[in-house]
Amino acid sequence: MSDRERAMQLLDSVPDYKIGYVVAYLQGVTAGEDEPNAETLSAFAEGDKMLEDGTGQRYTNTKDLFADLEA
Repeated sequence: MSDRERAMQLLDSVPDYKIGYVVAYLQGVTAGEDEPNAETLSAFAEGDKMLEDGTGQRYTNTKDLFADLEA
């Protein structure tokens, strides 16, 4: 039995009150991945450059990171 056939078999056994969860999951796994826009690609490039140069602020814990973000 293929995975697809097994999935169909299992789907038939899902109670109606849980089918919404299955639909939501399937929508998530079948949705295409979005391509990053120009702003996101630029931020990636900036981060890569900072890693190469050893510049930028580094944090060892999230408490300090969030404190700086709030400032």
